[in-house]
Parts: sequence; structure tokens; C-alpha cells
Amino acid sequence: MKAWRFYSFGDFRLDDIPLPQLIPRHVLVEPLCVQPSVTEAQLAFGIPTLAYERVKNRLERDAPLQLFGHEFCARIVEVGPGVSRFRVGDRVAARAKLPCEKCPLCLSERSHLCRQGPVIGFDQPGCFSEAALLPEIALVAVDDCITDSEAACLQSLSDSVAAVETAAIQLGDSVAIFGQGSMGLECLQIARISGAGLIITVDVREESCAMSRELGADHALNPASCDVVETIRDLTGGNGADVVFECAGGSPKQGLAGTKTVRQAIDAARPGGKVIGVSWFGAPLEMDIDLLRERSLRYLFPDISTQAHLQHTVRLAASGRVKIKPTITHVLQGLESVPQAFEITANKGKFKAINPAQVIIKK
Repeated sequence: MKAWRFYSFGDFRLDDIPLPQLIPRHVLVEPLCVQPSVTEAQLAFGIPTLAYERVKNRLERDAPLQLFGHEFCARIVEVGPGVSRFRVGDRVAARAKLPCEKCPLCLSERSHLCRQGPVIGFDQPGCFSEAALLPEIALVAVDDCITDSEAACLQSLSDSVAAVETAAIQLGDSVAIFGQGSMGLECLQIARISGAGLIITVDVREESCAMSRELGADHALNPASCDVVETIRDLTGGNGADVVFECAGGSPKQGLAGTKTVRQAIDAARPGGKVIGVSWFGAPLEMDIDLLRERSLRYLFPDISTQAHLQHTVRLAASGRVKIKPTITHVLQGLESVPQAFEITANKGKFKAINPAQVIIKK
């Protein structure tokens, strides 16, 4: 089969490699649609972010190797021994982080807390290939009314579901969201159906602000035209938002906000409010802990997304309560276009992309 393999950062090639051999509790799939996550797109070009050292060490030790491709829709073509939930022809999506099934947490039926298991696309091959071997434990069935393109977004959406769940929004809470890329727009929609009252979003790109308004934001602020922290306070009666999601931070080389939006998110939260840290930064950042303590702020990180989150995500997409299609702006054809998808996703502002660029591998 043909598969993209990395030889080093920035050097990936479409190679001919053997078809993976079916093993127990796994399925063989043909990827239909796949997209690089924003994190994967940065790592592909050696930009420090989540798992940078992990990927760097693997490349130095094991290259060439298959990397990335955990956001996908695929069709099952063969099932291995012990597979009970799926059959040939089923379309599936997957969660990326898997339990190890061996640690004390897993053995005490708390596998949703395990951090020792493999990650699809990082520790085992993802779906930038003509075929892929995937563990049954990672998969959920895709509803027939969800398109292949929409299904490729389900993994990211499940992380946003976990982020909003972590926020524990109370009925009528005011919510501010910094960053209206794919996860910011997802948090917007999930917060709206989870009982949020006033929803205020922030982004430097006017096309993202327009999309935000279309998907339910009461106010979409552009820092070019206002002081966003002061405006959020004004819109919330001088208090600040009850819950603030920070979804904009990251490498400025890729058009992200660096650490500036972390400080803004803290300033935009009301006393006793919550800040949910969704972004990855790839390096330590300095934070005024005394400020958080003095204002009784809670800085929280999303829980890991579980099988239950992913199954709920399928229901949200199938019912239309969360709209995915409007955010899909760049769809490419053929496995050969994967490098272009990485380039667009790593530079979404330059290409005016909202969601990561998608690759249709097979219809």
C-alpha cells in the first residue's frame, strides 16, 4: 500500500510499504477522509508544541515512520479475532488517546483516567495511508447521516465536548471564548446547547468572527476594533465572564496568539470565575499565580476525551445540534495532496481556513 512516512521534521514521503497484518481486537480499514490536526501540522514542520520531544525522539530513533492522522473517517474492510462491535462496511471514527489496559487505573475500571496507553498517529500509525490497522477499543460507529468530511472532525469535536464538560457551565452563565478556529467554534456551539447565556467570542480574523456569529455567538469581537477585555467586562455588567475558554494560544509562527490570550482570558474572567485552558504552547509560560489566587480564579484543563464523549459527539453531529459542515473550508482530493493539507493547516490564517484542510482519500 501507499503511506506517508516521515524521515525527519519537514521531510515526509509517499512510500510503498507492506499492508498491515490483522491482529486480534483490531480492524483493517480504508481511510475515506483524513485531516491533520493543528498540533500535527505544527509538529510536521518541527514547530514545538504538544509531544514535540516525543516525536523528535521517535524520528531520531526509528525514521522513516508513519506519523499523525488521528482525525479521520474510515470504512472497515476486515475484522480481526475478538472484534464484536463492528462488521465489514461500517464507517468509523476514533479517539486518539487509548488506555493501556494494564495500569492500576485501568484494572480498577478507571481507564478513562489512564495516560499510559498509546496515541493513534503518535505511537502507532494513523490514517495518512491507503489502509490502516486500528484497535477496536478506539472506535465508534459513524451515523449514516454524517458525511465522511464531518466524521473526520468528530475526534476534535469530542475534545471540545470534554472541555465544555470540564467547565461545568451553569444555566445562564456568561461565556467568553478566545479563538474561533475549529475548537473555539466547537466550544461555542457546545456551550450554547449546554445552557450558556450570553456568549462572547474573540478572534483577529474577520472570517472567523463572521462564522462565529453564524453559529450562535451573541457578540464576536475583533481586537483590531476594540479592547476585548474591557468590552467583555462592559457586556457582563462590569463583572467579566463566568467562564472563559482560551483556544487561541500557540506558536505565532503559525499565526496563533502566543501567550497573549492567556493573560487576556484571565483578565476577562469575573472574580471566582473559571478559565479553561484548551491551547497547547510547546514551552513553559510565566503566569501570575498571585493574581489568580487574589481573584479566586480557577484555571482548569479539559479532561481526556473518552469513548462516551465520542459517542455523544456522534449524536450531536447527527442531530444537527452542532454544525460541522460550515467550518470545513478546504477539501483536497487524493492521498498525494497530504503535504498541501499540512501546509494549509499549519498556516490557516494565510489560507483563510477555519477547520484543518481535509484530504478525501476514497469515496
